Amino acid sequence: MHPGEELAVLGLLFVIAYVLGRLGKKIGLPAIPVYMLVGLLASPHFLLFPLSFKSADVELIAIFGLIFLLFSLGLEFDQDEFYGNARALLLSGGTRIVINMAAGFGFGMWVGWGTREALIIAGMTATSSSAIVTKLLIEFRRLANRETPVILGIMVLEDVFIAIYLAIISVVLGGKVGFWPVVLQLAISFTFLVGMFALARWGGRVVSRLVQTRDDELFTILFFGLAVAFGGIGELLGVSDAIGAFLIGLVLGATRFRARIEQFALPLRDVFGAFFFLNFGLALNPSTFGSVAVPVAVAIVLTLVLNTLGGQLIAWIARLTPAEGFNSSAMLQNRGEFALILATLATGAGLDARLTPFAGLYVLIMAIVGPVLAARSEKFGNRYLRSKKKKAAAKPIPIMAEENIALVEAATAGLDAGEPDHAVTAADRLIEQAMLQPDEQSERQRDPEY
Repeated sequence: MHPGEELAVLGLLFVIAYVLGRLGKKIGLPAIPVYMLVGLLASPHFLLFPLSFKSADVELIAIFGLIFLLFSLGLEFDQDEFYGNARALLLSGGTRIVINMAAGFGFGMWVGWGTREALIIAGMTATSSSAIVTKLLIEFRRLANRETPVILGIMVLEDVFIAIYLAIISVVLGGKVGFWPVVLQLAISFTFLVGMFALARWGGRVVSRLVQTRDDELFTILFFGLAVAFGGIGELLGVSDAIGAFLIGLVLGATRFRARIEQFALPLRDVFGAFFFLNFGLALNPSTFGSVAVPVAVAIVLTLVLNTLGGQLIAWIARLTPAEGFNSSAMLQNRGEFALILATLATGAGLDARLTPFAGLYVLIMAIVGPVLAARSEKFGNRYLRSKKKKAAAKPIPIMAEENIALVEAATAGLDAGEPDHAVTAADRLIEQAMLQPDEQSERQRDPEY
């Protein structure tokens, strides 16, 4: 194909993605399945659409997309949220990850494609799409909801898990044999991981001085170069380009220039990320969907059931209502970029070719089902809590509240009779004490929708 024709076709594909994206927004769909669908329509394997575009034509730009997806994930990593609530996060989010990983690995072994393939499938089914979840929280205006900090905390924990998981899976996919080569590779991977986390935790000021410049153009060139360079370093160290990009994003996110980097990096992520999802769609072959239809159907049911039950477990641990737990599970149902990244790594390592259509079909369906569930979760929760609200309305005044009222009445009883000023001062102190006294049995303020 002539370069002019390639540019015209590529531009047309993005215009189609824009049109479908606008339509998808009206029904609450995120952009990821739209980009994948456009890539699928333009692939040589889809004969019903008059376009034929090769994956090799956008492969390098798609790699930039992978790098900037993980770079942005590291950039947005909330260290204070993680280190400040590590215990609660490990209890709620850690339990969720362990259950999902165990069930996913068992499911992968049941599929029978191989042990390494089962490990990849477990990773695909275990973690949510931070990009889709974040967009949905904003678009559905739920940032102020009580369950939102829990959701964001779990996403932060999943980011850490992804970093560790990618370090391990890179060794597994590397095909090294023998005990000591594997130990050496794992030692290199974890040394790189721990070193970059330590630099992000305690070296923010030093890194800030090294990267500071007032020139926006040079600043953009600098962090772009660092993201790509550390992607290459990660690949050379055997921990994958994705984890290298994540770690340098983590370090730069700890500097005082985080907001400025995000200002320039997010448009790059959106554009290059669109190429990544488009390229993944180009690699899909609809004729192979039939061979993975049953495993995908089972994986979807498994994901929906486990995450719904896991949402109630999270609600119990975090002292949320069942409705808020259902909101959490509906948000965390979404699967997206990480599953596709794993499929890309597996394909490069020569694993079972069915992992690509499995990941593609699984993400396409879950990226549609997840937002639909999230959009309707609050209505379901309100209906679920209706009977409990009626019971709550009939509750008597708590004992502690009655004591506070009695204390104020006793303190103010003699004021109208003309008591001395010192009595008024003492009464003021008693009133203030009553107002400050915690009402442990009173119900916490909730979002009016609950």
